[in-house]
Amino acid sequence: MSVTSVEISEERFESMVADALDLIPEELASQFENVAVMVQEWPTEAQLAGRRGTLLGLYEGVDLPRRSPLGYNGVMPDRITIFRGPLCSRARDEVDLARQVRVTVLHEVGHYFGLSERRLHELGWA
Repeated sequence: MSVTSVEISEERFESMVADALDLIPEELASQFENVAVMVQEWPTEAQLAGRRGTLLGLYEGVDLPRRSPLGYNGVMPDRITIFRGPLCSRARDEVDLARQVRVTVLHEVGHYFGLSERRLHELGWA
């Protein structure tokens, strides 16, 4: 099966990201704070940091389990960046794109909560 690129507006893509954020379970959503979620077209070289391939999303910050009241006071927000270009280029259609955006957003949110790759797979967030 070949994959074709999906063309959608930035607004529609951002709406998919917002819809995915709405899926965060309430017990986690209530703890989700000081995080900026943004959309970027493609990852920069610095964001790739020598990784092979490309990134669909990236969490940058101090995950929740490693925070302490004294060590995490007054810091800039953590960042979750969702990369529109790679996601659109690998999707078969808009439904597939929405699914991939959902998984990517939840995956990066999982990193915020300190979840391991194994646990993310178990949850279907990888």
